[in-house]
Amino acid sequence: MSDAPLVDAAPRREAGSSRILAFTAMAFIWGAGWLPTKLAMEVLPPIFFACLRFSFAALGFLVMARLRGFTLRVERPARVLAASMLITTACYALVFWGLAQAPSGLAAVVNLGLMPIFLIGIGAAYGQEPITPRRIAAIVLGLAGLALLFSGRLGGGGEGGQAALGLGAVALGTFAYAWGTVISRPLVRVTPPAVLAFWQSGLGTLGLIPICLAVEGWDPGRFAAIGDPRVLQGLAVMVGGGSLIAFPIFLMLLRDWGAFRAGLYAFVSPVIAVLVGYAFAGERIDAAEAVGMAVTLAATALALSRPRRTTT
Repeated sequence: MSDAPLVDAAPRREAGSSRILAFTAMAFIWGAGWLPTKLAMEVLPPIFFACLRFSFAALGFLVMARLRGFTLRVERPARVLAASMLITTACYALVFWGLAQAPSGLAAVVNLGLMPIFLIGIGAAYGQEPITPRRIAAIVLGLAGLALLFSGRLGGGGEGGQAALGLGAVALGTFAYAWGTVISRPLVRVTPPAVLAFWQSGLGTLGLIPICLAVEGWDPGRFAAIGDPRVLQGLAVMVGGGSLIAFPIFLMLLRDWGAFRAGLYAFVSPVIAVLVGYAFAGERIDAAEAVGMAVTLAATALALSRPRRTTT
């Protein structure tokens, strides 16, 4: 029998439970944001909407940081800039452009399926993430679940070559997000999440603006469309929930768990999105999608759980 002290077991369990609850809240918020974002982008072009979202988010994070007495000074500003360009600018420009060129369901599978693969691969390259059989099994299981979950949405839309370019852009944007996430982990260990989120949102928006002008052009009428209820609802959900609440949780989990486990929202948020669509948009859920939801959640549980340690 091991005679190692057990006095810290209960606090560790409590901390682990609080992180699981935070992860669940983050995945729920980001999953619930898909429908309002989709409706908002029926009114505004996607990159312009992203510019609005992250501009308001940066202001919100600035207020949060000031109210808590944080200084805005950051360590390693060059890495902060690089992470901002990867997570906000490159990811949203590439993924949104790709979504406009390729079938949305297939693009979602590419984005969500590649996310944990890129996170664990890049994390391993930086010495942050171990590649274990359990994690590989979780990724394979999650990919199967995503394929089932989006099985009814994989076809249609886009010509062959253009769709392939779109999917390539989605994959590249996903890689950018994963890379930015991995290099953010050392930053969040020395910088409050609200401060880091302020810089990543603000600097990322500055990078998105010229891309928005180049890809979507200039139309002053878009600012008048901000008053459309669909846009206001989308901004409220994605700024208030997706950015100001969920993103600091993500940074906290990135600090405590690492990129791979924090990024497992990619297997949970789609389930929430499908359920929200069913509840509020009259979308149907067939048998394959139901099985897919169960499989992706099982993959997440497998990856989040830790193997039992034997004592001697």
